[in-house]
Amino acid sequence: MASEANVIVYSSSNCHFCGQVKKFLNDQGVAFEERNIDLDEKYAEELWNTGMRSVPVTVIGDKKILGFNQTQLNKAIAEL
Repeated sequence: MASEANVIVYSSSNCHFCGQVKKFLNDQGVAFEERNIDLDEKYAEELWNTGMRSVPVTVIGDKKILGFNQTQLNKAIAEL
């Protein structure tokens, strides 16, 4: 299922679960933008402003999914 929807993954450089989320989205054929909070302070600030305090956070549409939650990711992807 390929999608050009606006999917954003907030991640950090040494985050195991971030890697799992990105691999899962790639395996599902979902295009996403990675925003690494270690590489750009503005992404860390964006994440902080959402009320989230850790990574990974995957934004799919109006949903924010914390961590690698395959059930929630599948549900959000299905609603794209």
